[in-house]
Amino acid sequence: MRPALQPAADHGALEFAAAPRAEAKPQHIFVLGNDVSMLVNFQGPLIKAMLEAGHRVTAAATGRDRKAERWLATQGVPYREIAMQRAGLNPVRDSATLVQLIATLRETRPDFLFAYTIKPVVYGLLAARLVGVKRRAAMITGLGYAFTEDDTERSHVLLRRRAIRRAARTAYSTALRFADTVIFQNPDDRALFDELGLLKRVREVGLVQGSGVDVDHFTPQPVPAGPPVALMIARLLRDKGLYEYVEAARIVKRERPEIRFRLVGPFDPNPASVSPHEIDAWASEGLIEYRGAVTDVRPHIAACHIFVLPSYREGTPRTVLEAMAMGRPIITTDVPGCRETVVQNENGLLVPVRNAPEIARAILDLARQPERRLAMGAASLRIVRERYEAKTVSNSALQLMGLLPSDLDLGKRPEKK
Repeated sequence: MRPALQPAADHGALEFAAAPRAEAKPQHIFVLGNDVSMLVNFQGPLIKAMLEAGHRVTAAATGRDRKAERWLATQGVPYREIAMQRAGLNPVRDSATLVQLIATLRETRPDFLFAYTIKPVVYGLLAARLVGVKRRAAMITGLGYAFTEDDTERSHVLLRRRAIRRAARTAYSTALRFADTVIFQNPDDRALFDELGLLKRVREVGLVQGSGVDVDHFTPQPVPAGPPVALMIARLLRDKGLYEYVEAARIVKRERPEIRFRLVGPFDPNPASVSPHEIDAWASEGLIEYRGAVTDVRPHIAACHIFVLPSYREGTPRTVLEAMAMGRPIITTDVPGCRETVVQNENGLLVPVRNAPEIARAILDLARQPERRLAMGAASLRIVRERYEAKTVSNSALQLMGLLPSDLDLGKRPEKK
């Protein structure tokens, strides 16, 4: 049976209580993602929690990244590269991915599969079922392009998006029947999957607070002097609200030209990707300062006064949590995943989705009130420490999957003053 749905104690979010389980025995866990650098960045705390709980881990993803692979090696985690096309639907390539996953699972012989993001979840669960991996879990970290509709797009683009959504729904429907546990990062995504009938055969469904954030790595930083700086960190996708961010900059600069708008993030092989030409044009117009894709976002967060993410939909936005941990006020959209990170007028402002004038209004509002920004930044830090600390979130996920021994402390820290 599924765990009962219960109201959470904080901020009105929803959580699922894990069903009682017998004490977990050491397992060989196969962790599957779609990019090795993002696997380490987003699931590194979970991998460490698995190891600390006495399990053995093998990691698999696409690509090579020396820094990420070095980190895995220092943890004693072997890495297996999987040829997987992150975006697009190519039956030949996707079939090859499934064949390679089957071969890799037969070779490594894990007891448990943990997969996250759509293609690793779909092909990982199918391969694990075919090979006979005893236990299988999926984490839905966000629904992204396939489940986000933009009525402003041209008709052929909108039709393509809807076709991809139908394919994604069919793929999830097929694969999730082979999952023992499905974990979501926000209650809206869980409700949508239930509405679509995608969880009928799943034994247990759970909710965690994103992937968490390392509060020892992302620490509070003093607010810089000078005119206000707004910052957006995201993959350069339309669905992240990038066009709205740029249009908000255009509106704000008519009234306060000294306010600066910075942008950090990589280009992405996604149908909603923004082109380098567009970025260059906005920079030439003086609307944004593009700082590229970086390996360490901390200096950029430290140099800003307001963090902005106008996304159309998220799982739980990691960049928002990182900015909160560094003591910054947040402006984000009132959409699934984003709305859970902000208590309105306490640690930031929620604005309507796809609404550049409201984003501009919120930025101007905070730009005029430095003391309010400081109070909101302090509230961001408190909320992160209460709800999003990486080790606590990771151990909650392990509990839901039955991978945490019953006598192991959940890793909650004493409240910091």
